[in-house]
Amino acid sequence: MYANEFDATMQMIRGKWKILILYELADGEGRFNQLQRTLKVTHKILAEQLQQLIADGLVQRHDFHEQPLHVAYQLTENGHSMIPVLDTICDWGLAHVDRDHLTTVLCDETD
Repeated sequence: MYANEFDATMQMIRGKWKILILYELADGEGRFNQLQRTLKVTHKILAEQLQQLIADGLVQRHDFHEQPLHVAYQLTENGHSMIPVLDTICDWGLAHVDRDHLTTVLCDETD
């Protein structure tokens, strides 16, 4: 249960990793190991975050039922609809936070 629509949205993207996962999957599907290497996140944290994103309907898991195990993740329609929201938040951060205070820049004004 959420307090309101703002709380619901923030709960779905809360935390460092969910936003990064959503951005990684924005251009297509990603495999677990590829996401783990790209994001430099632990297996446990990535698995938890993906499970939460799946439960919230932002990401879907596709099991190809092959050996070796082949599982891919991709954004749902709701997940894709979240990307412009994240872009807006990212643009606000670039406009209002000194870049010297940022370790990494996820979006760029040219996007």
